[in-house]
Amino acid sequence: MFDRRSAAAEWMDDAAATEAAFAGALRDLARVNRLSLAYRPVLRWLDRLVAETGARRLSVLDVGAGGGDTLLRIAAWAERRGVTVTLTGLDRSPWAARHAAAAGVPAEWITCDLFALDPSRRFDVVLCSLFAHHLPDPELVRFLRWLEARAGRGWLISDLHRHWLPWGFVWGAFRLLRLDPMVVHDGPVSIARAFTRADWDALLAAAGVEAEIAWAFPFRWSVGRRRG
Repeated sequence: MFDRRSAAAEWMDDAAATEAAFAGALRDLARVNRLSLAYRPVLRWLDRLVAETGARRLSVLDVGAGGGDTLLRIAAWAERRGVTVTLTGLDRSPWAARHAAAAGVPAEWITCDLFALDPSRRFDVVLCSLFAHHLPDPELVRFLRWLEARAGRGWLISDLHRHWLPWGFVWGAFRLLRLDPMVVHDGPVSIARAFTRADWDALLAAAGVEAEIAWAFPFRWSVGRRRG
């Protein structure tokens, strides 16, 4: 089951999902992200970027931004670090934009497929936290090249490690916590759709892109590139 990426569908990717169902899932996903330290790899990577480049102003795009909880954390990080940030969230679901606005996310919001984004748009930093596993391999190869073209100072993908241990934990814990049905279904599927180190090596090679691959606790990979 875990020797290769699953192609099973996630309910969140269903265009027919209602606003109420999507909003309930986003609320519980923000809770899961907080408890599982999902923001830590992103904020540590931003710390390293600022330390290495001395940048005090950054335009940041979050791809697959969902309800904007990662952008909220980046806004708080920037205030603590004295960095001026211009934040943009991109998600193809119209419900994501509404949820982010209601949550007070201080960002411009773009509702479209990532590959339909205006070709003229460029950003200092492009981030993708817990979204890449939604893409099949051919689209991921295309996405890696897209990241190279869009990000001036660097880009980061933070996503799950495919392994039976987190799969089993999530399968049981999400049920015990009585999370939203969409989250209960999609949690284990996300891990089954996720990555091993060998997957990332192959994807980067296929894209012709060089990047740093690092392990992040718990059961995550950080794949990215920083430029001066």
